[in-house]
Amino acid sequence: MKKKNLSLTLVLALLGGGCEMIDYHPYDVHIKGEIDINAKNIRRIEAACHKKDTIRFAAMGDTQRWYDETKSFVKDLNKRNDVDFVIHGGDMADFGLTNEFMWQRDIMNGLNVPYVAIIGNHDCLGTGEEVYKKIFGAVNFSFIAGGVKFICLNTNALEYDYSKPVPDFSFIEDQLADREEEYNRTVVAMHAQPFSDVFNNNVAKVFQHYIKSYPNLQFCLAAHNHNHGATDLFNDNVLYYRSASINKRNYLLFTITPTNYSYEVVYY
Repeated sequence: MKKKNLSLTLVLALLGGGCEMIDYHPYDVHIKGEIDINAKNIRRIEAACHKKDTIRFAAMGDTQRWYDETKSFVKDLNKRNDVDFVIHGGDMADFGLTNEFMWQRDIMNGLNVPYVAIIGNHDCLGTGEEVYKKIFGAVNFSFIAGGVKFICLNTNALEYDYSKPVPDFSFIEDQLADREEEYNRTVVAMHAQPFSDVFNNNVAKVFQHYIKSYPNLQFCLAAHNHNHGATDLFNDNVLYYRSASINKRNYLLFTITPTNYSYEVVYY
């Protein structure tokens, strides 16, 4: 009886006081730390850029696996004092694991300026979309900085087996009139651009028609293929700029003025 009581006491002690020993499943969506990051940072971006006639932002993406290189990006960008915000073009995770999102979030939170993160195709794997929504927010969102409206879209149709409206044309259409008095130029950002392997290319031309209805579409942003590029995909003078994966140790830096824009590739 004494041995049984001793064993029972040990088991109860482990169950009652050993919570830190519990190993959660990698896809369990058990989030620790900050959540709702995009909404919080959008408020910071809009407040900082209110009434500015010139804005400057960095575009980067595809940080999956490359944690040290992402840390180096943060350190390099923090040396500057001329950047208003950062757009992460997606694929923070490689396998959609909860920890991958939290690790990347914690690194990106080291930036001195606010950032937003777009959902990538790898971010949709497993329970990744659910994790993304909890940590960052809606998969389609927008914000206005310096009179420029940024439309940020989920374009990873393949990961949904075409069972959901990706891209979401209702969202794109609704955004046209939303806060229309506050912006006169537009940038459309996404992870996978039209004609890539995960985009729903049955609607590529329709997509382009929709986004060109926005006032003064400046250009489009994408990531996904891990190489920098600038392509006029539809031969209509709308350039799609792609950021390289972060292991290439570079990012894009855009400056938008009231009459024009420019960009450069920054190596670090």
